[in-house]
Amino acid sequence: MAKDIGKEKFVYEQFQDPERDAFISGTFPSDFAWGCATAAYQIEGGHDADGKGEGAWDAFCRIPDKILNGHTGDVACDSYHKIDDDVKLLKDLGVSHYRLSLSWPRILPSGFVTDVNQAGVSYYHKLLDALAAANIQPMVTIHHFDLPKALDDLGGWHNELMAVYFNQYADFCFKEFGSKVKLWITINEPKVFAVYGYDFGKFPPGWTHVGSGTYRAVSIMLKGHAMAYRTYDMKYRSTQEGQVSIAFNSFWSQPKTDSDADEAAAERFRQFELGGLAQPIFVDGDTPKSVRETIAKKSSQAGLLCSRLPPFTEEERELLKNSADFFALNYYSTRLVSNREVDPQSLLLPDIYADFDAEESFDPSFPRACSEWLYSAPWGFRKLLNWIKKNYGNVKIYITENGFSDEDGPMNLEDEDRIKYYKAHINEMLKARLLDGVDVRGYFAWSLMDNFEWAEGYRERFGLHHVDFNDPQRPRRAKASAKVYAKIVKDNGFPE
Repeated sequence: MAKDIGKEKFVYEQFQDPERDAFISGTFPSDFAWGCATAAYQIEGGHDADGKGEGAWDAFCRIPDKILNGHTGDVACDSYHKIDDDVKLLKDLGVSHYRLSLSWPRILPSGFVTDVNQAGVSYYHKLLDALAAANIQPMVTIHHFDLPKALDDLGGWHNELMAVYFNQYADFCFKEFGSKVKLWITINEPKVFAVYGYDFGKFPPGWTHVGSGTYRAVSIMLKGHAMAYRTYDMKYRSTQEGQVSIAFNSFWSQPKTDSDADEAAAERFRQFELGGLAQPIFVDGDTPKSVRETIAKKSSQAGLLCSRLPPFTEEERELLKNSADFFALNYYSTRLVSNREVDPQSLLLPDIYADFDAEESFDPSFPRACSEWLYSAPWGFRKLLNWIKKNYGNVKIYITENGFSDEDGPMNLEDEDRIKYYKAHINEMLKARLLDGVDVRGYFAWSLMDNFEWAEGYRERFGLHHVDFNDPQRPRRAKASAKVYAKIVKDNGFPE
């Protein structure tokens, strides 16, 4: 029951709604894309093999205290030497698709198209050919957090020229691999990479440009994406017939109470977190007006002469508008949001989260993963899918990441919490498709196997397959969740 607190009521009953959360039977369309996802630095290893250049993460992992337990991706899952092993895992799951990423420094060691590492190019051709032989279609991410160190040293995504360098790199990838790839992701989670790399200092380049670092990096990444999209349009689409998008991450932001203030705060959070990236691409080429005005106001109140949010020019807005063929969504969790107005003059430094005028929390009834930010609230997944449909039209949606972490233990093969998470979230996605008419076209589980989880090293495990990182051979073993996911894939959902 709702609990009266002053004039507001906490609405926790909606977080435990048996009717809403009831499991349904049904299946997805016959051409639904079932897959798994990984990223190059997290699984490949081979950090200096066969002419690969130094990546920003190679260098960052060697800075003391940046990565838990001093872990690195030097070997990771050793996928650089285990193509056949990884493809067999995919075949055993019965998936139709595999989302992988390309290592920019493995292909272009210095970051520039004038410096090509043919061994790196050959590795990806071999991987793509092995997938084709197994009748598995690739979804290829061009940039998943892993810049060449040489470009990071030039300012990374704070250098306006990075958009140009990225477009040149993407052009090379389209030309080299495009005949084998029908689904492309230009950049993975630009907001996450920007926040942790340029505001919080937890990802390379390790900067703490608090309050402005994220906005500048995201702006340049969006422009780089749009340039690459136009390049594909002009040079490759007519012959390769592929589709291109950019992967956004978002939680569902649920009002903590039924007050108007919390309802407004939750919507504000959604617009800052997802709308600020999606609206330029799927609507009008620009950041939502409410976001622009809020940041400008808070910048002025803090005594700044201009907004911390870089504006897009008219030409850039035209470049950005309609620069995606589908909506790529990474979803993991739901949070509760309440109103909290922050006076910029009360802060020692600007704070991007203070811009939201909101506070986030989690309901204690939500099961928590090993990751401190990941709480399981499957109903929020369906709500977010409907919000995307409402705000961006009934766009084609691919769920490019979704998963649940646990902590490393003695093999840890009986992963019941992950099984519950996958079954519930996939069922909510089915409801969105069948009951709400959301055009969901595919689902990629994160992740195929345990891997290097960025600043958390190898502590957090997201894999459907266990990897023994103490064994030089990096053996993989299927967890119980792999068997459950394989059955869902085989059944194409949850038939009667």
